[in-house]
Amino acid sequence: MNPMLPEALQGQVKVEVDPEFREEESAPTEGRYVFSYTVTVHNASRHSIQLMARHWKITQGSGKVQEVRGKGVVGQQPMIGPGQQFRYTSRAILDGPVGVMEGDYTCVDTASQRPFEVSIAPFRLAGPNQVH
Repeated sequence: MNPMLPEALQGQVKVEVDPEFREEESAPTEGRYVFSYTVTVHNASRHSIQLMARHWKITQGSGKVQEVRGKGVVGQQPMIGPGQQFRYTSRAILDGPVGVMEGDYTCVDTASQRPFEVSIAPFRLAGPNQVH
């Protein structure tokens, strides 16, 4: 699915991600490295949008790739009004201290009901004593 982005929203919806290693939840001796990531979706357009679905590609340091698809985020399909933002925090569990996540959201322009994709640039997950 590669729908065209409605003209009015071209480049107007942006995603920022802030990852963090969760040392207290991790167990490195058991190959369990927990990361949280806080995502902020900024809607700088003049249209309301609704975030309908997510797609994540998680590449672990070992080379193992996992893809995650689902409706909405954190159990919601949030509406984001013009000039507003939506923020949530989620987690990823890796088998090693480093990895990379990237993906996209499928959103709908509520005025036209046209779907469009918002890319999420790759971001690094790095545990303690890893090069950032």
